[in-house]
Amino acid sequence: MGFETADDAGIYRLTDELAIITTADFITPPVEDGYLYGQIAAANAISDVYAMGGRPVTCLNLVSFPSKKLGPEILHQIISGALSKITEAGAVLAGGHSIEDDEPKFGLAVTGTVHPEKYWTNGGALPGDVLVLTKPIGSGVLFNANLKKWVSPAALDACVDTLITLNKTAAEVLQEFKVHAVTDVTGFGLAGHGFEMAKASNVKFSIDLETVPIMTESLEMYRRGMSTGVNAFNRKIVEKYLHFEKDLPAWHQEIVFDPQTSGGLLAAVSGAQGQPLLDKLHAKGVLQARIIGRVDPSEDGPLIRIH
Repeated sequence: MGFETADDAGIYRLTDELAIITTADFITPPVEDGYLYGQIAAANAISDVYAMGGRPVTCLNLVSFPSKKLGPEILHQIISGALSKITEAGAVLAGGHSIEDDEPKFGLAVTGTVHPEKYWTNGGALPGDVLVLTKPIGSGVLFNANLKKWVSPAALDACVDTLITLNKTAAEVLQEFKVHAVTDVTGFGLAGHGFEMAKASNVKFSIDLETVPIMTESLEMYRRGMSTGVNAFNRKIVEKYLHFEKDLPAWHQEIVFDPQTSGGLLAAVSGAQGQPLLDKLHAKGVLQARIIGRVDPSEDGPLIRIH
């Protein structure tokens, strides 16, 4: 697995039975609580291994920290939070590296394992497939709006709870079905990562926005004029390939460009398996998973249609 389809991680074959998945990700603090920050950053980094169909094995801390501004107890909280998620994932923390910086940044380099003939990619979606999303979107605008105290404590808590939830259970359930393509929805938003999947698969995605799970109060934040620093960029990279089939106000459209941290898995499975997959996800506690659209044959015109 190389760079050709902008996949979530690299894969290197070691033997006929074993390949390693390698990835790295780090983020600035979306919350003030150090422990939660570590949990979110770790879940976010580990997610790429799940998106490739693998099992995380080892993790290395990637740390930038302003030790002259913040005490060592803050760094301890961050790493403790990360370790809780690493342990929950069944992986181990094997070390890492830190540098002095003006702003905290934290994440992980993660190594996972997968059978070299059983990994997932973001290419391979087929006409007739349905699209399943396992987590709601909207965290980007909620975190920005929270800086102005616009977000209710309940909505922010629900957002954080979603972000610290590993994609482990969702990935394990997907393993029981015939998966044609998978990615996780992160910084490029639903539209951007959906576009990458559609392009890699040479198909078209039709997304029903009314079925997309959306975090509480995130649409309200866009309606009030809030956005993020990357929404405009996310829109620009897909605008030639995306068409809104319904007449939505500009603020409502922004939700599909909202950058996610530790977002859900977006999977393409055969139409016949869509509802059984959804039922199994719900039974296993992935309660906000939804079927959000379908895969159509490629033709001239937009690769993503939102209706």
